[in-house]
Amino acid sequence: MRKHEELRLALLTEIRALPEHAPLPTERDIAAVHRVSRNTVRLALDALETSGDVYRIQGAGTFVASRVVSKSATLTSFSQDMEARGLRPGSRLLAADTVTADERLAEQLGLAVEDPVVRVSRLRLADDAPMCLENVHLPASLVPGLVQRDLSGSLYRLLLDEYGLEVHRAEQSVTAVELDQTRAMLLGMPRHAAALEVERVGLDQRDRPVEMTTTTYRADRYEVRFTVRRRR
Repeated sequence: MRKHEELRLALLTEIRALPEHAPLPTERDIAAVHRVSRNTVRLALDALETSGDVYRIQGAGTFVASRVVSKSATLTSFSQDMEARGLRPGSRLLAADTVTADERLAEQLGLAVEDPVVRVSRLRLADDAPMCLENVHLPASLVPGLVQRDLSGSLYRLLLDEYGLEVHRAEQSVTAVELDQTRAMLLGMPRHAAALEVERVGLDQRDRPVEMTTTTYRADRYEVRFTVRRRR
């Protein structure tokens, strides 16, 4: 592991113990305490700023960012997102059963109407705090016995390890929604609070649809970031 990555992880641990908007030590002080070069400190702070863990104000210093999880356009699982930010991912299983595909599910998953589909609904947690509601639908023929397995961890990891299924790319959309009473209660939010709803269709390396997932995120704890570039 490179020095700036080791320093990033060390600083991330220190940041978790600080309140939001607390100032970090100066680059000189960080370099002295951790016995690294100023350039290593800058690289580590650059990475922390990119991940949304700190922010900088020119002439004032570096500060702890608000505890909002930034989701980029990179294809990652919820567990990977939380672990990358030093948070402990968790789940509360709400439902795991087999249903029949309606017209929309059939179209998205390349199935016939009324084909069997495995449904997994979970409340996803970060350090035991609710972050999002996740509803996953998968073709039952691809995941026999899934509902009997331990669904408390990363579903992507389970699909790869037990079924050889890997989501290689995905098509997804993001919509602003208003929480109904049930979803608000599960997420610990007021009824009618704003939320972000992300719909994803994941495809394997053969471009075969293997999942359709609708995830409802707390808008006060999640943001979606995109990198845009000017066309030349």
